[in-house]
Amino acid sequence: MSESFSEIFQAGGHKNTLGRAHEVLRIVLEDRSRLGELYESIFDDDAWVRMRAIDVFEKVCREHPDWIEPYIDRLQSDVSSSTQPSIQWHLAQIYMQVRMNDMQKSHAVTWLKQLQLSSEIDWIAAVNGMKALAYFVQQGDADEADLRRAARVLSQHKSNTVQRCAKKYGA
Repeated sequence: MSESFSEIFQAGGHKNTLGRAHEVLRIVLEDRSRLGELYESIFDDDAWVRMRAIDVFEKVCREHPDWIEPYIDRLQSDVSSSTQPSIQWHLAQIYMQVRMNDMQKSHAVTWLKQLQLSSEIDWIAAVNGMKALAYFVQQGDADEADLRRAARVLSQHKSNTVQRCAKKYGA
């Protein structure tokens, strides 16, 4: 195959779909050595490529969370500052699937709390962020008061889905 992952992600389907991302997923699942190339695609200049890349990265995580664990520190330093909703919601999902040390968990919880400081957050990032924060509360790695605080903030969100989720978590 001569196409780079970035080229594959740019081709096929409407921009707001996953296009040919399933091809990249198959390639990486068959050849773990390509995971680094997939990770680098998360930083492409094209937002649609980044969306597709993080989606595939999270799908690899579902199948092989242990493959993603060596990337946690890099995700936390390189990706957690992204304001792109697809990056945010997939990062929240990844955090619920991988084993992390105490420092990584603390960083994840801090990031999740900061993510939910405003009701202006994208609806899917808000929902997945609350679910992830609830997961960490359940695991004993976050304070339930932080989840209730986030739920109160997000109860003011314009999305009914986010409002229902916030109510579920104590708003």
